[in-house]
Amino acid sequence: MLIKDMFKKPIDRDIKGVIVVGEGEDSNAKQELEEYVVTRELSKHFREFFDNYKKGIVGETTKTGVWISGFFGSGKSHFLKILSYLLDGQKLIGGKRAVDYFIDDHKIEDAMVLADMKLAADTPTDVVLFNIDSKSEQTGKQSKDAIVTVFLKVFNEMQGFYGSMPYVADLERQLSEDGRYNEFKQEFAAATGKSWEDSRRKFDFIQDDIVDVLVDMDYMSEPAARNWCEKAAEPYQISIENFARMVREYIEKKGHNHHVCFLVDEVGQYIGDDSRLMLNLQTIREELGKECKGKAWVIVTSQQDVDSITQVKGNDFSKIQGRFDTRLSLSSANVDEVIKKRILAKTDTADQTLRVLYEQKATPLKNKLKFEDLPEMKLYDDTRDFVDVYPFIPYQFKLLGSVLTSIRQYGASGKHLSEGERSMLALFKESAEALQNKSDGALVPFSLFYDALDEFLDAAHRRVIMQALDNKNINPDGGDDCFAVSVLKALFLVKYVKEFQKATVTNLTTLLISDMDEDRLALTQKVQDALDVLIHETLVQKNGDVYVFLTEEEQEIGRDINRQNVEMTDIIHRTADMIYTQILTESKYKYPKFNGRYTFSYNQQVDDQPFKVNQNYDIGVRVLTPYYSDGTDEQRLRLMSGQGREVLVVLPDDREFLNEISQAMKIEKYLRTNAASQIERYEAICENKTKEMRTRLSNAKIYLVDALKSATIYVNGDIAQLSAKDVQGRIGEALARLVDTVYHKLTYIDTAFNEDDVVKEFRPNHQMSLNAVTSAEPNAPAQDDVLAYIDNNSALHANTSMKSLKDRFTKAPYGFVDDDVEWIVAHLFKKGQISLTLNGAVLTLSAANGDEIARYITKREFLDKLLTSRKEHPKPEWVRMVREIMRELFGNNAPTEDEDGLMRACRKACADLAATLANRKQYDYVKPYPGKAVIDSGLALLRPVAQWNDPMEFYKQMYQRQDDFLDFAEDYDPVKAFFAGVQKEIFDKALDLMRIYEDSKSFIVNDKVENTVKEIYAILRAAKPYQQIQKLPALLDQYNEAYVEVLEAATKPVLSTIAADRARVLEVLDEKPYKAQYGNAYAAQFDELKKKAETCNNVTILRSYADQADAVRIRLLNEMDKRDEKLTPPTPPTPPTGGDDPVIPQPPKPQLKRRKNLAIKSLTQTTSWRIESDADIDAYLAALRRRLESELDPDTIVNVEF
Repeated sequence: MLIKDMFKKPIDRDIKGVIVVGEGEDSNAKQELEEYVVTRELSKHFREFFDNYKKGIVGETTKTGVWISGFFGSGKSHFLKILSYLLDGQKLIGGKRAVDYFIDDHKIEDAMVLADMKLAADTPTDVVLFNIDSKSEQTGKQSKDAIVTVFLKVFNEMQGFYGSMPYVADLERQLSEDGRYNEFKQEFAAATGKSWEDSRRKFDFIQDDIVDVLVDMDYMSEPAARNWCEKAAEPYQISIENFARMVREYIEKKGHNHHVCFLVDEVGQYIGDDSRLMLNLQTIREELGKECKGKAWVIVTSQQDVDSITQVKGNDFSKIQGRFDTRLSLSSANVDEVIKKRILAKTDTADQTLRVLYEQKATPLKNKLKFEDLPEMKLYDDTRDFVDVYPFIPYQFKLLGSVLTSIRQYGASGKHLSEGERSMLALFKESAEALQNKSDGALVPFSLFYDALDEFLDAAHRRVIMQALDNKNINPDGGDDCFAVSVLKALFLVKYVKEFQKATVTNLTTLLISDMDEDRLALTQKVQDALDVLIHETLVQKNGDVYVFLTEEEQEIGRDINRQNVEMTDIIHRTADMIYTQILTESKYKYPKFNGRYTFSYNQQVDDQPFKVNQNYDIGVRVLTPYYSDGTDEQRLRLMSGQGREVLVVLPDDREFLNEISQAMKIEKYLRTNAASQIERYEAICENKTKEMRTRLSNAKIYLVDALKSATIYVNGDIAQLSAKDVQGRIGEALARLVDTVYHKLTYIDTAFNEDDVVKEFRPNHQMSLNAVTSAEPNAPAQDDVLAYIDNNSALHANTSMKSLKDRFTKAPYGFVDDDVEWIVAHLFKKGQISLTLNGAVLTLSAANGDEIARYITKREFLDKLLTSRKEHPKPEWVRMVREIMRELFGNNAPTEDEDGLMRACRKACADLAATLANRKQYDYVKPYPGKAVIDSGLALLRPVAQWNDPMEFYKQMYQRQDDFLDFAEDYDPVKAFFAGVQKEIFDKALDLMRIYEDSKSFIVNDKVENTVKEIYAILRAAKPYQQIQKLPALLDQYNEAYVEVLEAATKPVLSTIAADRARVLEVLDEKPYKAQYGNAYAAQFDELKKKAETCNNVTILRSYADQADAVRIRLLNEMDKRDEKLTPPTPPTPPTGGDDPVIPQPPKPQLKRRKNLAIKSLTQTTSWRIESDADIDAYLAALRRRLESELDPDTIVNVEF
């Protein structure tokens, strides 16, 4: 059965493939209405639209905006045009109104919707249907009033006015309102011989005619008319508010519930990303709604929905959304249904034929139709699905919609596909028509859709296809039907489709299946051959396993890219980077023993190039690519893996990943060195090239992983038989074998210790655990090797630093970690097998605490400073001598047998004793205690011990100074006993009494006292008085008895003087009026002195109390004289007796003199006179006279107290 005989309606009938809005009377309107398919989706949209529209008919509403969206080719423009027919109810098409087609053909079953449609059709309406881009002036979009200008233009044209010149339209409108518009047109035609409608577009050339007509009509004066003509050529300004008001006035004049509907096609394409235009449009809608109250509607179509048409943000956008309340979206399901009903509806015979055909070939057909990594590509669900869409395949509906959208954006002429919208309906119709003479079983290959689109594509894309047809290498026969060109067409169709990013051989083969009996294997090979030719001719590019159609610009850039020079070494380095940073992401091998405690860095290399500089590890991984040219025979590779201590990974001879990396690097170099170009869409192509570069690198990684999985791996000179399948696992398994060989002494570590264990080694009473298996010391073989290494260096008189130990034992053949080496050193030191030296000082547990030594061993800052050597042991006699010193000096038997412990105990005892001696505060005072020389010599002997950190030095020095230590021990015992017992108290008492004696000895004349004092001083001043101190108590008693007698004799005259002075003061006071007030206070001062004298034990101080009493007596007497002066009142003057008698002055009374008391001692200024001659007498008396004369004063009486 031929395909053309399968359809209910002739497939070759004329169906307009491009919906053009705004061309006036459409000759196909009758066919459009008859064949218009109302799908379930459209039925819903009609219901929603007319339900909202009738609100403006039966009442008022401000929600008069409708936004119709859908993908390109989905039927938006057709739907808009049908709405225009339905709203213009006065227009007859084929003898009846548009709504009658819907009623008669039962296109809509819902009576409520039909009633609303009839209501709209019965309402007088001016329908203004237009494509906004075609109606806009060429530079109109740059104006802020672009949208309202277009609306004004079409509104004027709808009324018959000249829309292109708003000033002219305003004149026509005014003439019409005045009822003289027809008169004007008749007068103009009579004057010029031409109709006004034909002439007005040449306004600049008919201004004189217009002026003459307006003057002749007596409508304007000539100056006014000429002024209007000049103004008419100027730019026209109208606000949106004024435009809305103009429409309202028009509607009100029409009356009878008149409506005006603006149906605007392709508004989204016109606005683009210009938020200013979007706001302009929606302000028009809002103002029309506000002014006209539901009588003026704005209905627009857009490829995008209102939410994505522009990038308006925030509150402004939320306002915009509110201005288009009715939103209708046409989906792909709607298009599918229309195509199936209008184009692909089958006759009963065809239905049965196709059912049988599908049942016979369903299984092999499913095997032929398959896509990889494209789950959205729908295939036949069942027999019904097959019959409904035959000769098409279900995936073609959605895919073609995406193709139309992408081509409109990237490959259509002017992005409008020749001024209108190329509908999917037409594309399917024309593609099916191309197969109409083929028999059942034929299928539409996807490339066939290109032919239906060809004339609507831009020249650049069409040129690529046409040049391919003319290329003898591609089309040797020169025919119009060339399979390689069909492949190219298919690649072009899906080039910009985001949902079809896997144009692989498999997927292209499925796109090009043209018959249910097609041999897929043969077709696949045919596709591959065609692709190879197209790649060779630079029309197609291969990115991994994906093929891409190249535009002319892309071909030119592609040729420039291919000319870029990329060095092989750079390709290898990029390969290495991919291997070691993206695939083998672990740069260290983690040995499984002790939970991954041991990790081994390895050299990373590809061919002969190290991946990183300064790699110097014990093991390595080297990958050999197909570029490697230095011999790859098995024997050589075995030798390389064994001698080089590396895992050798030999990749298969497949250069696909290298080609991908090379091409990606060429693109990268081109993009980096070519900043600009005159090529159209250069930036977009470069952006795509950037994506291509990433894709190629991604593909290279995939190919490289596959190559690594199948690579031959050599380890230790043999081909490794590995169980792992993944790359990381295979390399890890190979490295495990290499590590076991290279680090074969790693097994010496049987117990894992850490830094905490190093610290524990030096803790008191630490018990080391033995190996759980062997009951031997842990890590014994490792200890032996470390000790042997230190021994060898010590034999060469060289110390071994911690750094050199770690450098040796962390490398092959050991591979220990730092913790291992640190614990071994700490353990050997604790056992006394090695010595540690830091900055020239030997470390011992006596010189530093364990935590400090652990810190020196474990911290990096001491790596070079901490030195190890084999430990020497002191001579036995040296050790014995230290024990004797400990016993004699400290009373300590030193029970420990450990040399270090003995040294530590001795150093501590010496340090403690030195501190005790240094703290003898008694010597800081004046008291002459005995033993200071012993203490000083002891400090000089003990202090250097702290500096003997080296055990050998310590024992040697102690031995050499044994006599000094033993002598000091002997000398120090009585000193220690002196300060520890009562000797010091007795010595202190004697010192105190001698101090009193020294103060008073000038006044003591007593043989018994002086003799006793001599004996006491003999003891106190002895160098070693310890045996004589026992005599001091008796001598002190003798001294006290004799001294009491002296003290009593000295006390009597002092007390007499105090009593006499007291009596003299109280005698004078007794005559004063204030005696009661001061009597007790004066007496108390002498009583205090008396009390002190009676208790004083110092003769010198005792004698001073007599002088103090004299001073108090004189002071108090003078004090009373001054008080008496104050008590004597002054003599008052004699008042006058009156009259003229002169005042007789009184003779002056004698003035009272001031009294001053002086002690005789203050006048003689000495306590005694020594007289040997008359001259001595004269001298003393002359001095006394001069002193008395100096005290004389006319107003003063001097009283000398004896």
